Amino acid sequence: MTKNKISSKKKLMPEFTGLLEKLKERFENNMNRHKGLEWEKIHAKLESNTDKLWSLSEMEGTGGEPDVVGYDKKTGEFIFYDCSAESPAGRRSLCYDREALNSRKEHKPKNSAINMADEMGIEILKEDEYRKLQELGNFDTKTSSWIKTPQDIRELGGAVFADFRYGKVFIYHNGAESYYAARGFRGSLRV
Repeated sequence: MTKNKISSKKKLMPEFTGLLEKLKERFENNMNRHKGLEWEKIHAKLESNTDKLWSLSEMEGTGGEPDVVGYDKKTGEFIFYDCSAESPAGRRSLCYDREALNSRKEHKPKNSAINMADEMGIEILKEDEYRKLQELGNFDTKTSSWIKTPQDIRELGGAVFADFRYGKVFIYHNGAESYYAARGFRGSLRV
């Protein structure tokens, strides 16, 4: 999707007019996720990036509970991850990517994780990002989340997902066309 197509769709929906307040409250209630960062700087960056604010509203609206988890000194970007306790409810029952979706002959899910992330303007978490998230709390103790799959695995028809059980992060594989009510995906956004 080109940037112009995305930008034309990116208008804050009325139900998300309080998004900045929600993000601020979540930021203040979870200081362990972003030690040393100041809300005022994040707020200023968000107000000047309406496309990114739209993506955050999509993350919030699908149950992701986005929060700041870091700052990239090289790029000057704040990093947001979905921090909902379980895989975002509005992003479950999805196969991995469009190729997997197209390969299903029947009982197709409504979308794929990669396609939905693209539509939202976010990136699906990579394995190292997922592991970093788990250092900030216990996430996906009852659900699982698709994570970015290495190309060599994807070329063989597989896809990778992760969860947190027994005090450990587990990385698994499945057919990319599979989908389950308890599996969604988590995203990241740089602002």
